[in-house]
Amino acid sequence: MRFCRIAAVYVMCLAAWAASGYTVEQIKQFVQSAVQLKNPDKEVAETLRKMKLSERMDLATVEALQGQGAGPKTVAVLKALATESAALPEAEPPAPKPVYIPPPPPSSEDQAKLLDEVRDYAVNYTHRLPDFICLEQTRRYVDTTGRDSWRPTDIITARLSYFNQKEDYKLISQNDRVITEGGYTSVGGATSTGDFGSTMERIFNPKSNTRLQWERWATLHKRRMHVFSYRVPLEYSDFSIHSAQDEKDPGVTVIAGYHGLIFVDKELDSIMRITKEADTIPPTFPVQQASETLDYDFTKIGDSEFLLPLSVDVRMHGGRIWSKNVKEFRLYRKFSADAVIKFDAEQLPDDKTKAPPPPPQPPK
Repeated sequence: MRFCRIAAVYVMCLAAWAASGYTVEQIKQFVQSAVQLKNPDKEVAETLRKMKLSERMDLATVEALQGQGAGPKTVAVLKALATESAALPEAEPPAPKPVYIPPPPPSSEDQAKLLDEVRDYAVNYTHRLPDFICLEQTRRYVDTTGRDSWRPTDIITARLSYFNQKEDYKLISQNDRVITEGGYTSVGGATSTGDFGSTMERIFNPKSNTRLQWERWATLHKRRMHVFSYRVPLEYSDFSIHSAQDEKDPGVTVIAGYHGLIFVDKELDSIMRITKEADTIPPTFPVQQASETLDYDFTKIGDSEFLLPLSVDVRMHGGRIWSKNVKEFRLYRKFSADAVIKFDAEQLPDDKTKAPPPPPQPPK
């Protein structure tokens, strides 16, 4: 039973390997798996003692495994295996990893046709949306190091109404403290609005003189995507960035050009992600960097599904302060005069864009 607990993913292979001896690569895989699974050093070493090599293992391999987290008892057995295998044939080099060859890009005619379809979709996007309400929850972070050492500051919850193609925000709480008075920006700090179609519409509006070109293939949410790059010149942009110390400060506003990427689902011809990064910001303006990643997903409202914003990641940098806002849109409902979202009774679903947890760290 002890043997079965060690590097379980390789147990089925051990009997087959033992007949002709183990290669250096198989020994490496076994030890690396044992380190990742945090198997006890003593048990790993006992299992290694039962293994015989079919080829020579050098001390450089042992040192590399030690650096990856192999324990002292395991390292001692590996050194013994290296000594015993000195007269064996040299280890075969590992097989090269397969090289991914992406499919060819669409023809220029297909690209032009797709862009026409996406442009029509984007310009008319808001006209296809129903009137609705939803919950917007914003988690805000700051960093003073510039090394992505984000420190959470607060959580803002708002009721967002979309009626007659216009957004309206009603502040509900900050850090679970109920707020009955004050506008959406009264909490101060970095905030953003306009996620329901205005970003998409402005990029594809003929007045923006946007330069678009097919960039590459990509995979998003396990689906194949066309990726287009775009740039909106400053002279045609209406992208405004506002900076103020607090809600009492009128602050200053600047218009900036911007560029980014547009991810279009290959099968649906629907926009699933838009990235946006400001450029041409005046050097004297308090905010020197501003970027946004907006993700969409299909959401049911009533009896129909609509492609709606799922989450937004907004980042800004000014002086020694970096800020990050992660917004999520949940609990979509049809809009009506008496529509209510029972915030206390319902839980937010898991964020579909959340990255998987990191693998276990090797023992130190």
